[in-house]
Amino acid sequence: MSLRKTMQPVAVLLGAVLSVAPLSSFADDLPVKIGFAAPLTGANAGYGKDLENGVRLAIDEANAQKIKIGDKVANFSLLSEDDQADPRIGVQAAQKLVDQNVSVVVGHFNSGTTIPASQIYEQAGIPMIDPAATNPTITSRGFANTFMVISTDGQNAGNAGAYAVDVTKAKRIAIIDDRTAFGQGEADEFEKAVKAHGGNIVTREYTDNHAVDFSTQLTKIKATNADLIFFGGLDNQAAAIAKKMKQLGMTAQLLGGGGVEDPEFVKLAGDAADGAMAWEYGKPLAQLPGGKDFSDKFKKKYGVDILSYAPFGYDATWAAIKAMQVAKSSTPSVYRPALKTISFEGVTGPISFDNTGALKNAQSTLYQVKGGVWVPVVTKSGS
Repeated sequence: MSLRKTMQPVAVLLGAVLSVAPLSSFADDLPVKIGFAAPLTGANAGYGKDLENGVRLAIDEANAQKIKIGDKVANFSLLSEDDQADPRIGVQAAQKLVDQNVSVVVGHFNSGTTIPASQIYEQAGIPMIDPAATNPTITSRGFANTFMVISTDGQNAGNAGAYAVDVTKAKRIAIIDDRTAFGQGEADEFEKAVKAHGGNIVTREYTDNHAVDFSTQLTKIKATNADLIFFGGLDNQAAAIAKKMKQLGMTAQLLGGGGVEDPEFVKLAGDAADGAMAWEYGKPLAQLPGGKDFSDKFKKKYGVDILSYAPFGYDATWAAIKAMQVAKSSTPSVYRPALKTISFEGVTGPISFDNTGALKNAQSTLYQVKGGVWVPVVTKSGS
């Protein structure tokens, strides 16, 4: 049989395929690039991956729903950048996303990277929707392109300080922070609230976000007879502090801010975890209408439980998508006005923004470890 005769059936088959699905069949799709930036390597990589999975889940659902923006079906794609929790690399990641013409950025995780990166997005006119960074500076600079779907430290740590004085009745309060924009920022807000409510700060100690030994700080604090210690930093260091407190025979109440209430803290702290408290952003997911469904979908898709901020990443992504739907455009300058007025029920609660881009009606919840499990104690609106 000749080669020409052998190829004829193939040519006929190809012609049939092309006649059913011509190359122009995707011409009516609207490609929409959604940028994402967070630490995907290093000590904070767990948080970054958790956030990225939340964003990806929203994108996959939107694509499955064949959402229309104007008269075209949107084809959403995710462009992720690893900012390594480093401000310098965070700015580079932001510029890379801008250069790739993303329509929106969901990110970053650390306040220290979010603050400088947001300046890049502001100059480029691309909305950044922050799902995790909480320093009040983020939305206090009057940027038109900065939005938050999470409480600020002024709200969360402010609640922590007020509660420590008014409800816990702590008389001698000590503070440790990790000197990052996040840790120092929430410690500042906590101290401010304690003093506003007539509380007494006996000492304030410092570390850095790479430290593993807190003997020096805790020995100083023990000498002050503090009855409550607030830590501004993340879960792994909070766990190390809890363990060292137990070794030193300290009975002061350990209180964390955001980024502490998660299974990793309990795992790392072991039996020293019991009794620890932490204020976390938002209401308990299990108490929200869509919380259980989201948790189940997340576990089924990724094979792991939510670490902390995936629901906020999910809501941030949907905020952008819904604004694009309303504006019938994925062009930042066109849909930004719709984003400023968007209002919908997210997984984490009602999502809408005030005139600074901060989340309206933000709430935070106090949790305590009981029997190796974080248990919600009380939920408060922003102080």
